This record gives sequence, C-alpha cells and structure tokens, in this order.
Amino acid sequence: MAASTTHGRRSLPPLFLLCFLCLFSSTAVADDLHILLNLTATLETPKSNLFSSWTLNNPPCQFAGITCDVNGSVTEIDLSNQQLAGVFPLGSMCKLQKLEKLALGFNSFHGTTTGSLNGCVKLQYLDLGNNFFSGSVPDISSLHKLRYLYLNNSGFSAFPWSSLQNMTDLIVLSVGDNPFDRTPFPEEIGSLLKLKELYMSNCSIEGRISPVITNLTELESLELSHNSLTGELPKEIGNLVNLWRIEIYGNSLTGKFPLGFRNLTKLEYFDASMNYLEGDLSELRFLTNIVSLQLFKNRFSGEVPTEFGEFQRLVNLSLYTNMFNGSLPQKLGSWAKFNYIDISENFLTGPIPPEMCKQGTMMQLLMLQNNFSGEIPGAYANCSSLTRFRVSNNSLSGVVPAGIWGLPNVDMIDISLNELEGPITSDIKNAKALTQLLVGNNHLSGKLPEEISEAESLVKIDLSYNQFSGEIPVSVGELKSLSSLYVQYNMLSGAIPKSLGLCFSLSNLNMAHNSLSGEIPPSLGSLRTLNSLDLSNNELSGQIPSSLSSLRLSLLDLSDNRLTGPIPQSLSIEAYNGSFSGNPGLCSSTRISSFKQCSSHPGALKIVRTILIYFLIASVVLLTSLACFCCIKNREKDRDSKSREESWEVKSFHTLTFTEDEILDSIKQENLIGKGGSGNVYKAKLPSGRELAVKHILKADFSTQRSNLSTSPMLRKDCKSSREFESEVHALSSIRHVNVVKLYCSITSEDLSLLVYEYLPNGSLWDRLHSSGKSELNWRTRYWIAVGAAKGLEYLHHGCERPMIHRDVKSSNILLDELMKPRIADFGLAKILQAGRGVKDSTLVITGTPGYIAPEYGYTSRINEKSDVYSFGVVLMELVTGKRPIEPEYGQDTDIVSWVSSNLKCKESVMRLVDSRIAEDHTREQAVEVLRIAVLCTERLPSLRPTMRRVVQMLEEAERCGPVDIAIEKDGELGVEGGKS
Repeated sequence: MAASTTHGRRSLPPLFLLCFLCLFSSTAVADDLHILLNLTATLETPKSNLFSSWTLNNPPCQFAGITCDVNGSVTEIDLSNQQLAGVFPLGSMCKLQKLEKLALGFNSFHGTTTGSLNGCVKLQYLDLGNNFFSGSVPDISSLHKLRYLYLNNSGFSAFPWSSLQNMTDLIVLSVGDNPFDRTPFPEEIGSLLKLKELYMSNCSIEGRISPVITNLTELESLELSHNSLTGELPKEIGNLVNLWRIEIYGNSLTGKFPLGFRNLTKLEYFDASMNYLEGDLSELRFLTNIVSLQLFKNRFSGEVPTEFGEFQRLVNLSLYTNMFNGSLPQKLGSWAKFNYIDISENFLTGPIPPEMCKQGTMMQLLMLQNNFSGEIPGAYANCSSLTRFRVSNNSLSGVVPAGIWGLPNVDMIDISLNELEGPITSDIKNAKALTQLLVGNNHLSGKLPEEISEAESLVKIDLSYNQFSGEIPVSVGELKSLSSLYVQYNMLSGAIPKSLGLCFSLSNLNMAHNSLSGEIPPSLGSLRTLNSLDLSNNELSGQIPSSLSSLRLSLLDLSDNRLTGPIPQSLSIEAYNGSFSGNPGLCSSTRISSFKQCSSHPGALKIVRTILIYFLIASVVLLTSLACFCCIKNREKDRDSKSREESWEVKSFHTLTFTEDEILDSIKQENLIGKGGSGNVYKAKLPSGRELAVKHILKADFSTQRSNLSTSPMLRKDCKSSREFESEVHALSSIRHVNVVKLYCSITSEDLSLLVYEYLPNGSLWDRLHSSGKSELNWRTRYWIAVGAAKGLEYLHHGCERPMIHRDVKSSNILLDELMKPRIADFGLAKILQAGRGVKDSTLVITGTPGYIAPEYGYTSRINEKSDVYSFGVVLMELVTGKRPIEPEYGQDTDIVSWVSSNLKCKESVMRLVDSRIAEDHTREQAVEVLRIAVLCTERLPSLRPTMRRVVQMLEEAERCGPVDIAIEKDGELGVEGGKS
C-alpha cells in the first residue's frame, strides 16, 4: 500500500509537466493569433479576400500567408506582392518567438519602421525589398542566424554596415537600388564567407573595390553597377572561381583586367560597360562559358581575340565606343543562338563575319562607324529574324544581296556611307516592318521599284547621293506613314508624282539635283505637315502652285529650275529670299528686287487716269477740310492740349485680312485667355468669324491709353518689356515651321506692343495635363505632342539660319490646335545663338520657370541649347507621369527629375511611374521608352544630353516600340536591352 502510494505520487510530476506544456502551447498560439489579428488593423489592401481567413475562429496556421511548426507556432509570414500599404509594425513581429521567415517584398509599405528587429533572433529570411520605406534600416545586429537578407529598392536612406559582422551565415545580401548615404566599400563584407549572391548596385558606394571581396570564395553573383567606384579591379578577383555573373557597369573604374581574371571560367554574364577600363581583352580568351559580354563605352584597344570565334555559348556581344582594331573572328556567333552584336564606333577592319545568323535567331546587327570592307555576306539575306541591320559608315562594296531588302521583320536598314552598288530590288515588298530605309552616299543605281509602296510601314527614306535613275514610282503615294523622303543628288527624271499629295504625314521632301521635269504638283499644297521642300536644280517648268501658300515651311527652295509666272504673294517674304533664284521666267508682284515686276493689266492706263481725277477731287476736299479743322483746333487747343493722335506701326509677316482697329478692340478683360512669360494674351474674334490670339505687352498704363493716344513712334527701347517684345518679334518673324506658333504681325506705338498670332483652341499642354475639367489625353495623343514639340525645338536649334534657344520651354508654352498638334510658343526669353560661337555661346541672365530650369544655372548661371533639352525632358516626364514638375509628394526641394530618378530601380517601380490613365500594356511600354529619353535629356551634365535632333530621332524610333525588356542601366538611366539603336 505504501509502495503503491509512493509510486502514484512519483507519477504526478510528469503528468503535471505535460499539462503545463499543453497550457503553454495553447497560450503561445493564442498570443500569435492576437499579434496577427492586430496586424490586419494597420494594413491596407485592395484585395478584399486577402485576410478573409484571418479570423478568431481560425487558428493562425490556417491564415493565408502563414506557416507554422508542428506545435502550431508561427514560423513564416509571407505577404509579398499583395498590394499592401501602410506603416508595418516590424517590432511587434518579434513577439512571434518562433518566427524564421518574414517576407514583405513588392508591396507599398511606407514611412519609417517602428520597433526593432533585434528580438527576432531566430529569423533566417528577411525580405523588405521593393517598398517605399524611409529613414534608416532598423537595427538588425542581433540576427545572427540570418541567411537571406533582401532590402533592395526598399527606400531606406542608411544601412548599418557594422551589423554584418555577426551575420556569418549570410548566403544572399541584396541591398541595392537604395538612396543610402555615400560610403566607401564596406569592409564588413569580407566576413561573409558563405555569401553566394551580393547585390549592391545603385546604393552610393564609392572609392575602390576592397580586396576583402576576394575572401568570398563561395560567391556566384557580384553586382556593383551604378555606383561611384574608382580605381582598378582587385588583383585577387581571379580567386572567385565560382562567379557566373559580374555586373560592374556605370562606375568610374580604370586600369586593365588583372592577371588571373582568366581563372573565372564559370563566368556567363559579364557587364563592365560605361567605365574607363583600358588595355586588350587577352585575359578574356579563356572564358569559354560566356553567354553575354557587355564592354561598351570604355577605352579598350587591340584586337578582338580570335578565341571569341570559338565561344559556343556566346549570344550577346556589345563592344561599341571603344578603340578596337583589326578584324573580327570569322566564326563569331556561329555556334549558339546568337541574338545581337554591337561593335559600332571602333576601328575594326576586314570582312563582316558571315555566320552570326547561322541558327536563325539573330535580331540586331550593329556595326556602324568602323572600316569594314568587302561585301555584305549573302547569308544575311535569309536572316528573317533580323530587326535592325546597320552597317553604315564603313568601306563595304559590291552588290547588296537582294534578300536584304525584303527581310520581313527588319525595322531599319542602314547601309549609308559605303561604296555599295546595285539596285533596290522588288524584294522590298516583303519588308512589312521596315520604317527606315537609309542608303544614302553609295553607288546604288537602277530604277526605284514600284513595289516600294508595299513596305507600308516606311517612315523615312533616304536615297540621296546615289545613281538612281528613271521616274519616281507613282505608288509612293500609298506610303501613308512616310515622314521624310530624301532623293537629292541622283539621276531621277520624269514628273514629280501627284500622288505624293496623299502622303499626309510627309514633313520633309528633298528632290534637289536631279533631272525632274514637268510642273510642281498642286497636290503638294495639301501636305499640312510639310516642313521643308527642296526641289532645286531640276528642270521643272510652269507656275508655282498657289496651293503652296498654305504651307508653313521652314525651308523652301525652288531655285535653278525653269519656272515661270508670278511668285505667289504669300511666298514673297524675306524668309524665302533666294528660294526662287535661277528661274528667269518668274516675276514678282511685290517688288522683290531680284525679280522683274509682273506685267500690269491691259486696262491699267485707264485705271491710272481715273485715279488721277479722283486724286484732284480729293485734294480739293482735303484742303477745305483742313481749313475747317484748323478753326476747330484753335478753339479746342486750351481745353484739350494734352490730346495726341495715335500712330501705329504695323509690321506684317503674312498676308493680313484684318485691321489694327479690329485687334485693338479685343484688348479687354472679358477676352483675357491667359498670361504668358512676358504679357497677357487675349482672344480676338473678327467680324468675319476668324479667331486670333493677341499678346499684349504693356509699356505704359493702358488704362489711359485710349484717352491719351500717342503720336510718336516707339521711343523707350531700353525698358525690359520692350526688350522682351523685340526678342519675341525677332525670334518669330522669320520662322516657318508647323510646330512653332505662327506670328501674323506686330502692332506697336510708344506705349503699346501687340503680337498677333494664330489662335489655338485647345489651349496649352499644361491645361490638358494638369487642369481639372479638361478631357484626358490618351497616350497616342501625348506621344504625337511630344514628337511635334521636339521637332519645333529641333528647328529652332538646328534649322534656323541663325539658331536660337527658347530659354523657357515648359508645358504651358506648348499650345495645341484643333487637331491637338503642338506649337512652341512664348518667345519672350528667346536668344539667338551668335554664329561662330558654337555650343559655348550662352547667356548670363537666369531665366526660365522653376521645375524646368537646368541644374547648370546653380553653378555657372550660363545656358546654351542643352538647357532647352533639359526643360524638354521635364515636359516628357509630365507627359509620361501626368505629374507637375513640382509636387508636394516629391518632398522638400525635390522636383520631378529627382523623383523619377529615385524610382528607376526595377521594372516594377518604373512601370509605376507611368500615368495610371495610360491603361493599355503596349502603350505603357512605349511610354517607358519615352521616359528613357526624358532621363537622357535631364542628365545633370549638359554634355551628356542629346541634341534635339537626336531626341527627335529617338522619339520617332519609339513609335514602333512594342513590348520591351526594361533594364536599369548606367547612372540610373532607363534602358531597353539590345545595345545601340
């Protein structure tokens, strides 16, 4: 009995312990439940069913995104990519005592983190990447068991590098794409001996790459691109034999590849582009597993190693803008499914490797600006996968293989500036995707094929400086997208096809220096978008069609033909001086000094006699009236001694169909429609129903203007508003461009200056983008506004006889006509670039509008035409994002340029920049391409910005941009895979 009792008492402690453990376990589960339920109160999500399983009736293990251990304790939280927003309470997560994984990436969490993560001592996986946090990364120094740390593109501004010393089990460290404080390469990285993946791109690392990185012998992926790294690559980098990817582009690295680099035989993807590296590529001869090699924009020299021709996995090779010489390996690209090659802008010689499309997958062949010789290999005539074929500016010769003309997917054929021969064959009918045919400056010959009209996507054709003969095909009028046609300096004959009048997109037409005959087709006058027309040095006859008077041409040249008859009055203006010389049969009715006066009407003598009689009668009446006037004047002299008569000076730049009185009557408050950079703008509606815009630049108190009329000419030329007025008149009076606002005349007196423009009913681009109540602009309209405005600025910079800078480019100075076509306006700040001073010409006066002003103002107070490019880049950002240049959401002292740059982290963040009103996927992709151009335009250094001519080219190339592979490139620029375009 005693023994039994003793035995029963001894069994109680284990039973009690079991009960205690069960109670403790249930208590822990209950605690986890409340922690998670409290979490739902702080988070926002559009997914209504995301937390539907998170209820008191369910255990935490049944919650969506939650994983538990066998005891029901929460071990993993995975809420990544769930469109969550709000301020996440990180500290409270450490109350989940068994938590090993916390994945919150690809959401919209924002603000500074609350609480510390030091309590999460069992955490092995932490992902806070791709969010919008701010401030410093929370304290993580106690997370000794952490193996995976993803903080890339999280928004944090500082990282505790010293915390890494204790994380010796780390396998992945991804902290790139964050605006961290500038710091040298962190030495703590050297202690992470198990690290396999290191992503530290775009996170403000500067100085040399520390040699401690060579301790990471397990490292497989090293990404340090887009930082401020300098100096040479560590000599011991060859010890990292497990590397299969190295990305160090967009830094300022120097020197040669170190000895031992050849040991990286597992390397597949190597991008060291956009640095200052030099020397030859001999250390790369042994990297036989290379798939993609990107070394463009460096200072490499020497020959491309012959071993590259034996690389059996190589599919991408980009070596452009270096100093390579010698010939390319002839087997280059023949082994794998080769994708693209870009070795442009080097000093390479010899033949083009013939087998790069052997597998039928090559998309881009870019070899321009070298010294390649020989013929174009015939194999490329069958490379149907090609989208770009650019071999311009070389020494290629022989006949172009016929199949090249008919490649079905090619977007651009550029073989200009070579010594190529032969005709353009009828195969061109198969080139359905071809938008640009550039074959100028060769020895091509033969007739142009009628089938060229079947290449229906053509936008630009340049056949200039060749030996083409015969007539221009009538079928060219079927090319509805054709924007530019250049056929100058050939041997073409016959008439100019009337069908050209059907090419409604045509903006540039040059047929100079041929043997064209017959009359100028009146149908050309229907080309409302035509900007330049050069038909000089032909054998054209007949009269100049009056229909040409309706065109807004920046360039018109009909010189050296056999034209006869009167020059249309609206073309007899100073802007077209020299446009008609060499046509002795022409005459002028407006006394152009170089032309004879047109013959008078046969009844002119009778008319003159009648005029003389009326003149005598009028003289008698005038003398009588004058006597009466003198009497009245003497009586009113004391009472009205201060009255003066009004004297107006009217300068017309087009034929006028209105009087100054009709314009003056419109200057009243109810007609005010806007305020420009140098004056108010009024709407004038004439009795005929025609509408005009009148800019009023005040020189004196206009309220007294009508009661105190001036009889003197303009005297106060030294006042600021007078200078602005003269600047705008000077800038606009000689301009003829479809994308620059049309100035009809100026009206001036001592106290008043008026400019009379065409009226544009759709207001400004600013109004359309940013004012409530306006109809929304779809992407197609925005795109064509961008192209048109760019062409207007291109004309100002490069097309005027005396180039000019606008100095106040902004969306409110881009006006829209009834068809939503843009016009550059408000030239109150324009400055003519003085000839001979080139790009160094500048102005010392700070002008412009905040948000659009180029950064060089801050340190030089000087601008040139590249400052216009910067401002236009801001306008492009407005078009893509729908945002204003300055918004409170950007933060203090931050504008749209900085805001966009800070979001160029990954494809997802870039796509978020696009205006939500641009809905379709394919148009959003095109918008991203335009955003890339905007980023280039807003480079901080003016020398890195493209010219407006290049901007127009890039925008036109973007028109046919389909789905693109978005990449974050050098210096935070937005790029599209594929090398040069």
